[in-house]
Amino acid sequence: MAAESSMPPDTTPNTDAMPLQRPKAASKLLQENARVIVTEWRLPPGAETGWHRHAYDYVVVCLSAGKLVAETSTGNIETELQFGQAYTRPAGVEHNIVNPGEKEFAFVEVEIK
Repeated sequence: MAAESSMPPDTTPNTDAMPLQRPKAASKLLQENARVIVTEWRLPPGAETGWHRHAYDYVVVCLSAGKLVAETSTGNIETELQFGQAYTRPAGVEHNIVNPGEKEFAFVEVEIK
């Protein structure tokens, strides 16, 4: 005897509330001194950095081109980035960065102490 379903016919379950299992980005500390912290980040397709809050102002320099999604407390922001593009953000930014693309995305982050 088949198990009964409480879902109406032609309905699929809503999986929005289910946690996503994403691969983690890889970080490599390149340099740290009294003035800066320089880190290389590599995000395979679908990978995330994990939620974090920046303690310092920082500069990002893209080592590849593609899209990144910043998941924030106020919504998601998708940005198309170019190889060599640089941008800055202030201390206090809190987000999770996700690579929605089909290729690895890499960047160098320079935190200014």
